[in-house]
Amino acid sequence: MHEALLCEKLPSSFIRCGTCQWRCTIAPGKSGFCRMYQNRDGQLYNLNYAQVSSMAADPVEKKPLFHFYPGSLCFSLGGWGCNFRCEGCQNWQISAVRGGERWHSFREVLPEMAVELAQNYNCQGIAWTYNEPSIWFEYTLDSARLAKDKGLYTVYVTNGYLASEALDIIGPYLDAWRVDIKGFSDSLYRKLAKITHWRGILEVAERARHKWNMHVEVVTNIIPTVNDDDHQLEGIADWIKDELGELTPWHVTRFHPLHEFTHLSATPLATLEKAYQIGKREGLKFVYLGNVPGHEYENTVCYSCGEIVVRRIGYDTDVVGLEGPKCKFCGAELNFRL
Repeated sequence: MHEALLCEKLPSSFIRCGTCQWRCTIAPGKSGFCRMYQNRDGQLYNLNYAQVSSMAADPVEKKPLFHFYPGSLCFSLGGWGCNFRCEGCQNWQISAVRGGERWHSFREVLPEMAVELAQNYNCQGIAWTYNEPSIWFEYTLDSARLAKDKGLYTVYVTNGYLASEALDIIGPYLDAWRVDIKGFSDSLYRKLAKITHWRGILEVAERARHKWNMHVEVVTNIIPTVNDDDHQLEGIADWIKDELGELTPWHVTRFHPLHEFTHLSATPLATLEKAYQIGKREGLKFVYLGNVPGHEYENTVCYSCGEIVVRRIGYDTDVVGLEGPKCKFCGAELNFRL
């Protein structure tokens, strides 16, 4: 256990958690919606500090981040639990556990060890990923501070529901905000993730980009019959262009049937290609297909001269046309962080 950083004490030993946008009011002996923050005798504790479910030295493209240190290795750590309840969760084995359960396996990896492992595996950075990083916020904050001291880049792979106050605390130590935008309506987020007030996700992403100068990339996992309609996709693409900028990458990725969505089929390629065309039509310069290795829309093509500047097949990345963040062939700004 680790004492929570963001909370407000209320009468009768109740506590309001301030880590994510749920802002749960928690009774003594109870946990918040994420199940990982618990009120014990009027004090709020995080239950999964440094308790790692998964770790690997991944290509940064696996996050996916395509315009951020391309070709680099990123030491990736996941914990337990989530503050969403997504029916089609791709990592449900670690996200759906409850705080206090006897977890089948975990390894304690303190922040100092995480940074040391990243260096030992020749990684250029650290990412908190696989499950939602905000629900072990104190651990990611302590780790990010150490990582920056050692010259490593830092990445949140997130559903974006972190509270703005928490973002402002970790903001000086985060370099990239890779955020899921699952749809663009109240009804979609209520059905798919069991949350309300989803527009706070957009506001925090904008804050990460504009206040903290983080590199932002957006992912939409396209689920047949759930979020594959034009209204959802056009809304996401239009918001990215207007609020994050036309050079912000948008990844439209193939869904595979898992968890409570095993009755659905994998996303048809034609649906992904339709989403690509919607993104381009709405004015985005960089739209990528994900989970379709070898497709031409994995490559980064300069919007100005049409040359391939980064060639990709799955996670195999070949940088062929960059000079800093610009196209080496025509000098166009391509929004790369290197």
